[in-house]
Amino acid sequence: MKKFMNDILQDWKINQDTSLKSRLILLMFRIAQKLGDLPTPFSWISKFYFGIYLFIVDWLLGVELPWNTQVGTKLKLHHARGLVINHETIIGNNCILRHSTTIGNKKLLDGSISGSPKIGNNVDIGANVVILGEITIDDDAVIGAGSVVVKDVPKGAVVAGNPARIIRMTNKTMSSVLVVSG
Repeated sequence: MKKFMNDILQDWKINQDTSLKSRLILLMFRIAQKLGDLPTPFSWISKFYFGIYLFIVDWLLGVELPWNTQVGTKLKLHHARGLVINHETIIGNNCILRHSTTIGNKKLLDGSISGSPKIGNNVDIGANVVILGEITIDDDAVIGAGSVVVKDVPKGAVVAGNPARIIRMTNKTMSSVLVVSG
């Protein structure tokens, strides 16, 4: 219960400069996740809440964030509209998502469906981004607005374009030293 409350408080705090809508979505998401852990005799409570969650978050607010998606702490939602996230996607801690972004699987040439992306910690995803397939976006990556990402993104890479290509590499340690000393 302590982790549950901590996750809610961290989401609430990290989204203090975004809309109340972002906070509401994440609050309802964390509650849905917690209810998903209820034992079978109480599953009717979960199912009832999942219906409310689906109606409000998906249908009214336009954000597809399934309750069973693995999402780390401090997820920040800028302009939470038009987000589509596959339930098999894994999102790390301290990530930023912006509007009109799709993260999910894809149909392969043989007709099968791929796995979904794994997104590391401290990843910043721009607006109108599409991330598809069983790929990894490693820690500290930045995905530029309008990018289509279908291949792995290494740690600290800044990618942009369709298809996304590495524009440059970040160096968080070096940049923090420069800020402190300069």
